[in-house]
Amino acid sequence: MAPMKDTNTVTVIVTAGVGSKYETKATNGISHFLEHMFFKGTKKRPKTKDISSALDAVGGEYNAFTGKEQTAYFAKVDAKHFDLALDVVSDIYLNSKLDPKEIEKERGVIIQEINMYEDTPIVQIGDIFEDLLYGDQPAGWETIGTKENIAKIKRKDFLKHLREHYTAPNTVVSVAGNIDEKKAISKIGKIFSKMPKKKNGRKTKVFEKQNQPQIRIKNKKTDQCHLVLGARAYDMFHPDRFPLSVLVNILGGSMSSRLFLSVRERLGLAYYISASYESYTDSGYLAVKTGVDTDREKIEKAVKTILGEVRKIREKRVSERELKKAKDNLRGKMALSLESSDEVAGFLAGQELMKRKIETPEQILARVDKVSADDIIRVAKDIFRDDKLNLAMIGPVGDGKFLENILRL
Repeated sequence: MAPMKDTNTVTVIVTAGVGSKYETKATNGISHFLEHMFFKGTKKRPKTKDISSALDAVGGEYNAFTGKEQTAYFAKVDAKHFDLALDVVSDIYLNSKLDPKEIEKERGVIIQEINMYEDTPIVQIGDIFEDLLYGDQPAGWETIGTKENIAKIKRKDFLKHLREHYTAPNTVVSVAGNIDEKKAISKIGKIFSKMPKKKNGRKTKVFEKQNQPQIRIKNKKTDQCHLVLGARAYDMFHPDRFPLSVLVNILGGSMSSRLFLSVRERLGLAYYISASYESYTDSGYLAVKTGVDTDREKIEKAVKTILGEVRKIREKRVSERELKKAKDNLRGKMALSLESSDEVAGFLAGQELMKRKIETPEQILARVDKVSADDIIRVAKDIFRDDKLNLAMIGPVGDGKFLENILRL
């Protein structure tokens, strides 16, 4: 619960601790497929439009998402419609019909979604990068699944997935906004009281092994080469996740970051470039993402420039001024993001589900404030090594052998 008296909205998010990391080769894509099916009708709201109309009628925002380790369903409404938001979200979570006819129709929808991602390299490049890192194991599979699996998953498979993962110990209900906390807790308790109490199914532990830089190319006729250059890093529990977050911000977290200034402003090689840190319960990585011309010389120049900035941050201490700027940037971004009820609800749900404890913004920022220039250089030396370096690309670039000699730290 996160009461926010200075907002007129409330957000209800119900999250299950399950995603594509909990799937097998034969069921890859089922978590995401099931997410779609939750909007196809319940006993109380038999048709899709009955679900959407209820929230559309009050101007609500609602959606769902599936990740590697969690699947979430949410609604954000005017605070006076809290009961409606809770009723709709809990209804689809607990009472979806999984109508066989709707399953058949939704296969086509998801296959078109797969096709959409195939035509959107700026999005798909992230999946190719994770496939390069983790290969043929759940961590390396695409969350959306394969067309082959989508075509054959049956209703009984959904029911088995529900029994194993949509359980009380594996569900978090998070509410943020202008609410009466005691009343909200009482209502949630009654609605979810009959959920099965068994523990959720287990996921396969991530296996990582690498001894030299790796390159993965997806040749595709595009007007721009999209690439991710990154390194294996830390899971969400690692103590060095805070120095790494500051390092990432310095490298590519803003329009005045090192990478933005060097790759875009100085050289004019890219329109977009950023650095990010992705962490899961048992794996993590740093990724620099950009799109450049398909000309080989420009691709080489961009990769060399990124690697040059990586070497600098690994070998030369950042100044106190730059360090303070990065910390202040992170502080400001967190303050801005947590002004809205949906961001607060998601922030809390993710932590409770994955970590089983809540780190408040103040606690997180206190850890960030303690990061020193020595921490930055120590972490940079730990993750920026040849045996952790990876490059994924989409574009008409051949086999990528022209990059092998320069992909070195």
